[in-house]
This record gives sequence, structure tokens and C-alpha cells, in this order.
Amino acid sequence: MGCMTASRSGVATYVRAERTHLADLLSDLGPDQPTLCEGWTTRDLAAHLVVRERRPDTLPGVAVPVLAGWTERVRRAQAAQDYRATVGALRDGPPPWSPFALPGGSKANLTELFVHTEDVRRGRDWAPRDDLDEGYREALWQALVRGARLLWRRSGVGVELLVPDGRRLVARSGDGVVLTGAPEELLLHGFGRGASARVDVGGPAAAVRQYAEVRLGI
Repeated sequence: MGCMTASRSGVATYVRAERTHLADLLSDLGPDQPTLCEGWTTRDLAAHLVVRERRPDTLPGVAVPVLAGWTERVRRAQAAQDYRATVGALRDGPPPWSPFALPGGSKANLTELFVHTEDVRRGRDWAPRDDLDEGYREALWQALVRGARLLWRRSGVGVELLVPDGRRLVARSGDGVVLTGAPEELLLHGFGRGASARVDVGGPAAAVRQYAEVRLGI
């Protein structure tokens, strides 16, 4: 089977489309709707996205617990601002000086925007999307290839990812479970949205039980 790759220009196109989709969704729903991010409304999530792109001083707090308090204070301050303005800033995208405006930022932004769009969509009744073409799914698969070992690093059992076209990816070596689903569903599962992702978890019963206790995500 040949190996496709998503071009930089193609990824940037998907990022623009996903940004518009998410901004439209947030605007239509308003600030007080639930999301899959526990404790966060649409207002909270919009503030997080804007701070991520416009306040690089808060980025270390995403991964370093001792710095998380500062990141959260800045996010709360943004959430207290006018909701329409916050959504407008998200729609505009990162300013030129943001790390996420650099050429390599598109790949990180695609994952971030896709996952959070689904956080909003799946926080209520939802249906599968019909706007994910082959190129988009390939870009999401490439995100899994790059990030699987990080996303599944806490798994105490081996993890293999399997998509319907037959491609496989070892996220963690060893005997364990096989996760089967479309690239977008596997990506959401890896980011800790397992309860809302359409992924089949197969393997020995003991491994499946152990895997069920794993906390996934960054």
C-alpha cells in the first residue's frame, strides 16, 4: 500500500476551514453551552484557544504543573472579556509573532482546532461529520503518527492503532489492546475523549480492563 502524506499547503487549508467552522459554531451556540472539557463552557474553551495563540508566556503551564496556575489565571481573565470579541480573535488566528503563526504551526493548530471543535459538537447531540475528505483524514492520521507515543505514554499495556484501510501504528510496544477506528476517532480517543469517540477496544480481557484505567492525553 502506498503512503500518502498531507502537504503543508493542504494542512494550512484544513486549518483555515476548521478555524472558521469552530468560530461559527461558538458564535451560534453562545458562551454558556457545555463541552467535553470537564468544567468548561464554550466561553472557557474559546478563551483557552485565544490565550494559547496570543500569550506564549502561558504555554509552559500546559505541560508543567507548577506553572499551570499562571496559565489558568490568564485564561480566566480572557474568559471574562466580551465573548464575541474572544470568538473574533479566534477567527482571526494567531498574530504574526505567535509561535503558531510559524510555518510549522499549522500541524499543531489542526490537531488543536479539530479536537476542540469536537469538544463543542459532542457536548450535545451530534452526528458524524461529512466534511472530512480523504486529505483531511490523512492529515489527522499523520498527527497520530507524530504524537501517538506521547498520547499513549501512560498506558500500562501495549497499544496498536488500526484504521479501516488496514494501516496500523504501534503507539506503545508490548502485548495489550488494539484500538480500531477512523483516524479522527482514534485521535480524539488519544486525547482523552474516549467516552465520546467511536473506537473499538479489543484484546485479552485482562489487558482491556487494565487499559480502561489509563488516563490519556497530553
